[in-house]
Amino acid sequence: MKTPLILLLAGVSSAAIAAAPAPAPVQTAAPTLAMETASSAARGMPVARLPGFAAELADMPRIHGPTGWGKVTREQALVSLARSTLKSRQRARWNYASSLIARGRHADAAGVLDVMLQDDPDLALVANFQLARGIVLAELDRPGEALEALAREQLAGNAEACLWRAQSFAASGAGQEALREYGCARSALATRSARERAPFVAMLAEAALEAGRAEFALRLLEVVPDGDAAANVLRGRAHMALGQYGEARIRLGRAERAQDEALRHAARLSLVEMAVAQKQMSSDDARKEIDRIRFIWRGGPVEEQALRLGYRLAKDANDARGTISTGATLIRYFELGPELPPLLLEVQGQLSALLAPGNRMPIDEAAGLYWDYRDLMPAAGEGDRLVSRLADRLQEAGLYARAAELLGHQLRHRAQDVAQGPLSVRVATLHILAGRPDLALAAIRDTERTLLPQEMMWSRARVQAVALHQLGKADEALAVLQDVPDGNGLRSELLWRRRDWSRLVAASSADLPGRGELSEVKQAVVLRHAIALGMLSREVELAQLRERYQAGFANLPVAPVFDLLTSDPQAVDPAMLSRAMSAIPNASPAGELADLLDIAPVRQQRG
Repeated sequence: MKTPLILLLAGVSSAAIAAAPAPAPVQTAAPTLAMETASSAARGMPVARLPGFAAELADMPRIHGPTGWGKVTREQALVSLARSTLKSRQRARWNYASSLIARGRHADAAGVLDVMLQDDPDLALVANFQLARGIVLAELDRPGEALEALAREQLAGNAEACLWRAQSFAASGAGQEALREYGCARSALATRSARERAPFVAMLAEAALEAGRAEFALRLLEVVPDGDAAANVLRGRAHMALGQYGEARIRLGRAERAQDEALRHAARLSLVEMAVAQKQMSSDDARKEIDRIRFIWRGGPVEEQALRLGYRLAKDANDARGTISTGATLIRYFELGPELPPLLLEVQGQLSALLAPGNRMPIDEAAGLYWDYRDLMPAAGEGDRLVSRLADRLQEAGLYARAAELLGHQLRHRAQDVAQGPLSVRVATLHILAGRPDLALAAIRDTERTLLPQEMMWSRARVQAVALHQLGKADEALAVLQDVPDGNGLRSELLWRRRDWSRLVAASSADLPGRGELSEVKQAVVLRHAIALGMLSREVELAQLRERYQAGFANLPVAPVFDLLTSDPQAVDPAMLSRAMSAIPNASPAGELADLLDIAPVRQQRG
């Protein structure tokens, strides 16, 4: 039977598994290791399940270079793990992790080191252990965690730690900090073979070029063989930065002949950049060549180099869309370090300029541009105003669904707390205008958990009632308005459309105006009330209504209608009633919400 590696790491051998007796009854006479561990954990203390090895490791010689890692074979390490006891288990694990680092199996080493740290948190205080973790994390492309592991004071002057700190700084985009580690790291570089030191030298040379220190980059590359293609790309870039174009062309031309496709593309991009600088290639032709290379090659340093060059060329050509496109790709997919904030501000500035109300870009194109780069919009008030103005333009153009989509994204991903209140009402209203009351309800209900002022809750209830009515849920719509102040006008409108005469009389009674001049809305309220009373044959109340408003209607165009409805309700036949209803002013006690009630929902196709 083969023993799983996880059991070996835990120190359980195959023989022990085979010979394990049946579980014994639980004993309570003395505290166990598990009980002590649980007690310490409950007190918030770091727990060392296998203590002791941290002190032993701290006494071992410090590791200052690649030769410091163990050379045991995998078989030897696994045998040692299988035979280890509680006292020797951490030592066996360390020997195994050390040999994994020596063989370049950093992912496996990371797992072993994590297990060791869980069993003894004191290992985090030991320089050799943190150096091992730092190297492993750096190789696993986790530079932030690597720098944290290598930040111990005991590792400050350690050449190997300095070298890996430089590598991690460079991977984080902090080239200046990487160069500062070079003096300390030189001896660690010297102990490596030419092949082993090449990637570190290339990293430092790249940082030097980014810092504008081309001559220093060339000096660093002197230790790399003359025919190394990767080094020749860097040498070519350094000569180009120094204005030594002949030397640059030779170096880049040699790299362009390399077998490695990525290096060929990197060399070609540098040659394009140099041709533009010497005015031997137009900006348009250069950008076409960059697009061709990006079509062939995606990801990694080559695409990043292509995007950076494309961004500079688009910016120089005042091509806002090209600048936004290349800048957005850099921001989204590449580690830019300190360059990120200024680049983001530049891209946001270009977006704001293109989406500003005064820009002549067609509204559908502007909406598409926003949607493509909505994750890069300016934060806080500036971005909110930009989106709101864009939604206004879409609404004015009758593109209600597009406006709702834009503001819906704002509602879901940007608006916080109280800001969700008015925005949810606007999104719901736009969905109703677009014929989608179902989406209007979703906009309201998806933000129900947000605590909002009472007035805003009432506004949301009114638009929710409209959406429910549009969906044929009239009783639910009326129930939503039950406790809403100033909701009587909308309630009366809904009852009027349902021809619910009895409830309409009760609702509209509270809205009947006083004596005096009657606006169109007041005329509509009185005439609707009269029709409802007539349909219910409530002649006494009709007579009272006539006495109260006869003078007010006397000089109005609808005076004959009022006279017909209130003088002799028995004489009103269906045809006359229909004419009377059509003569009522279009003004509604529900105000602007009445217009929303007139919009027919669109039919949704079922998939």
